[in-house]
Amino acid sequence: MREIRIGGVPEHYNLPIHLAIENGLFEKEGIRIKWTDFPGGTGDMKEALRNNESDLCILLTEGIVTDILNGNPSKIVSGYVKTSLTWGIHTQAQSSITDAANIFDKSIAISRFGSGSHLMPIVNAMMSDQSIDAGQFVEIGNIDGAISSLNEGATEIFYWEKFTTKPYLEKGRLKRIGEFISPWPCFMIAATNNIIEKDAELINKVLKIIHKGNSLFMELKNALNIVSKRYDLDTKDAARWYHATEWSVNGWVSNKMLEGVLYSLKEASIVPEVATTEGIIWKQNERK
Repeated sequence: MREIRIGGVPEHYNLPIHLAIENGLFEKEGIRIKWTDFPGGTGDMKEALRNNESDLCILLTEGIVTDILNGNPSKIVSGYVKTSLTWGIHTQAQSSITDAANIFDKSIAISRFGSGSHLMPIVNAMMSDQSIDAGQFVEIGNIDGAISSLNEGATEIFYWEKFTTKPYLEKGRLKRIGEFISPWPCFMIAATNNIIEKDAELINKVLKIIHKGNSLFMELKNALNIVSKRYDLDTKDAARWYHATEWSVNGWVSNKMLEGVLYSLKEASIVPEVATTEGIIWKQNERK
């Protein structure tokens, strides 16, 4: 039995992989998955890849592109979720802030620098012809840290995936004042250069099973009930999310798409003007 370490956020997007594990799709091929949840999101997973604590991670596209350009010894080996991510823009439950168009001078809670919760406000501001200073960001670790930070007045705004935060809205712990949709597919699978060089065959087998699991999940008749029960979402919200989300069944990654990501990151001054997409994608999965 060969083991591979995989990490992802503890959210509904990774349910197809969990079901594939539970249904023995990996074990059938002689593969043991050592799964790690990363509540801190993409920022934590980038560090896990850098420190060789995970072999593969499912990360936000903009986060892993930025970190590879900043020296993370990894490559994107597959697409995972083909649709965009809808970010909820949140405040403290009793906040007087009501308009998401007037938030770009506020203090912003982020899980970690370089995470999606850090990059998306910058991209949102750029696309609104606004700007955000680095001093406006405060690291808080995860959703619980964000809620504490907002309640204490240390921060005023928090971006996080809208369906994940829905239970917190219903319990009166957060208030949503707007949404922002990422202008590219939201999740990619990245692998360390170490595992790519050491065992490319294993990566290919794992990716093939993930793609099969994605396909099975999108055909699963009781998918909505499973999502609703596991992630504390009412059936209507589970249905809205499920029918608005498409997973990759072949893993192809378009260099044209990454050029679009890179353009936005440059416009927002997140990466240098000289940055290119060269070396970001594992060549065998690249599509022009």
